[in-house]
Amino acid sequence: MRWLVGWSSVAASFGTVGAVGPAGTTIPSSAHSDSDSESLTVHPVGSQLLWGDPDPLWAVGDWRPDEVRTLSVDPFTRIAVLGCCGASDEELRVGLFAARGGALRHLTAWSGSYTAVVQVGRRVTVVGDLAGARPVFYTPWANGTAYATAALPLADLIEAQLDIGHLAALLACPDVPEALRDGTPYAGVRRIPPGHALVLREGSREITGYEPVASLAVAAAQLDPERAVDGVREALVEAVRARLTAPRHAPETAPPDPGPVPGMGPADRRAARGAPVPGIGADLSGGSASATLALLAAGLPGLPGTVLGHGTGAGERLLAVTFNDLTAEGPGAEAELARAGAIAANPRLHHVVVAAGAEALPYADLDSGPLTDEPGPSLVTSERHRRRLAAGSADHFTGHGARQVLDAHPARLADLLMDRRRRDLLRPVAALAKVEGPSAHSLFVPLTVYRAARRLARTPYRAGIEEAAARLMDRRFDEPGSRGAGPGGQATALDASLAALAWTRPGPAARWLTGEALAEVSVRLQASATRPSSVQRPGEARARAALARAAADHRVFEQAAEVRSQRLHAPFLDNQVVRASRALPEALRVQPGARAAILRAVLSGAGIKDLPPGWGATSHASSAAASRAGVRAAVGDLIALFDAPLLADAGLIEARVVRKALRAAADGEPVPLDGLADLVSTELWLRRLVSRRGTCWTGTAAPRQRAVAGGVPPRRAL
Repeated sequence: MRWLVGWSSVAASFGTVGAVGPAGTTIPSSAHSDSDSESLTVHPVGSQLLWGDPDPLWAVGDWRPDEVRTLSVDPFTRIAVLGCCGASDEELRVGLFAARGGALRHLTAWSGSYTAVVQVGRRVTVVGDLAGARPVFYTPWANGTAYATAALPLADLIEAQLDIGHLAALLACPDVPEALRDGTPYAGVRRIPPGHALVLREGSREITGYEPVASLAVAAAQLDPERAVDGVREALVEAVRARLTAPRHAPETAPPDPGPVPGMGPADRRAARGAPVPGIGADLSGGSASATLALLAAGLPGLPGTVLGHGTGAGERLLAVTFNDLTAEGPGAEAELARAGAIAANPRLHHVVVAAGAEALPYADLDSGPLTDEPGPSLVTSERHRRRLAAGSADHFTGHGARQVLDAHPARLADLLMDRRRRDLLRPVAALAKVEGPSAHSLFVPLTVYRAARRLARTPYRAGIEEAAARLMDRRFDEPGSRGAGPGGQATALDASLAALAWTRPGPAARWLTGEALAEVSVRLQASATRPSSVQRPGEARARAALARAAADHRVFEQAAEVRSQRLHAPFLDNQVVRASRALPEALRVQPGARAAILRAVLSGAGIKDLPPGWGATSHASSAAASRAGVRAAVGDLIALFDAPLLADAGLIEARVVRKALRAAADGEPVPLDGLADLVSTELWLRRLVSRRGTCWTGTAAPRQRAVAGGVPPRRAL
């Protein structure tokens, strides 16, 4: 795990600083409760000092040399950019001068995925990204404020306990910002919202937004559809080019190659050791998002001056990895593999198929895996993804976030009604009726969807939040298949669309939480409804919340499935791609197959026009089938996991209720599988957190205990 950390303290302005530590930093004596006035020091383990007192900044972890860039105009004006950034030194200098004048948006306009920190005198500005894939956390400490791009180091710094209320909100309403607020699983550690920056002035802090927010009453100016798609193409091409132009890094081979093995080539032996292949690679699942990135990366010309160049135009082929689930059945999985094979026929692609059976199902090998910064559903599928990524390259593209960035959230239908654009609703509601099939019920689908969209358009923000709070208190949850069941008892497309046509909605795991936990989340929602906030249009608000949740899950995925010496790149979550996608007209977004059509236009503009039949087909059914098969195969271990769960000790669940749900899911009953994944992943995360050893800090003033020392605190009464 890689992160940056620093702090700003008011003590330096009064001269009450301690002695210089090994990393060249000092800690105020007033920050400690010791009776003597001896100066104490603290600094992060395995850190690289970027600049020192009075407001120090470190980079911690296995950062590559080109991923840490600093530029100084004078000793009191400097910038640090950590991550993959396509800006030149001159562009960094211009951005530094703009940020000195308060124009923070300039720091987010470069290609790539990065975190920017600017210091101007005693003012320190830490800029987060638009999606939330690179979050910024902060906490009061040492008469000032400490900040980091990971929450666990700050929790260690202040010796924080768990925030049980936040865990309850994360399970009950995972994609509702009003329930999560700015909290983290650690008490006292806060997160700045996406699209905001943290500004520190001698310890005082301010959170400011750098992106305009859509109004509830007035729609933003709409771009021409062709110009908007051109903007998405340019942003994606620049995002991919930023990775291609970065220096190459040969992965560390550990353990060493044992030598020839019968039936295994060098690439097979490297994958078995868990070491990626040098060079550039990409997922190739057969879907439109991963295929777009693979084709763009393979088609962009390389840079002259090196043996292989910095792209695939100088003799280097892009490694495309396809995961073949041997347990999957049905024509959908076969069609997906066929599309991936047709795309991989490109001579600039080297296709590798990673086949796995029951050993790579979800919920397999739950005992292994690293401790992530926060819980996330990818913890139950980390072994599945790690097998695929181990066969990939040192720099690996993935299509995560494309659905949330490009697709239209169903709640955007209400935005169209607010703009009196009823005609644009015809095609989406007709597509839903077509999916329902020829029946008497399908005749009423357009009217049902229209009524739900009109109800949401006429529902004020406060009333929508209060209604969601009441649903939690009354335990009113929509059961899957209540209007009609799809394969495996899952909710149909109409069910999902109608459920999404609301300001907020309980998550799939909410039905298994205790009444006390639901009551606390309901109180959170009611309190947020009474506070003033920047009111957005319902569709825009729901889309931003879904993107923030997907970005947070991707960050946990990166940590859970991390392969040594490998970097995962998700260009769809880059600032420039998110910003260009938000300029797409809503009328274009809501059309059936809009994402596939947009990506087809992106590839066509880049000179790639020969795409296989079935381009843009979704694969939700195969994912649900794999999850159900994984529950069925690991039901014994899962039930043992919930024999004495920490979630029950915290008062969030009743163990017998969850065990009953696990048995029902294994028997094929219509149980929300996403909700079970949330519960299992949170329980796994708690166990790994409680059993961890050591701390992120060292020095004579280092915290005497790690975060959440002593286990999970008992549930307090409301």
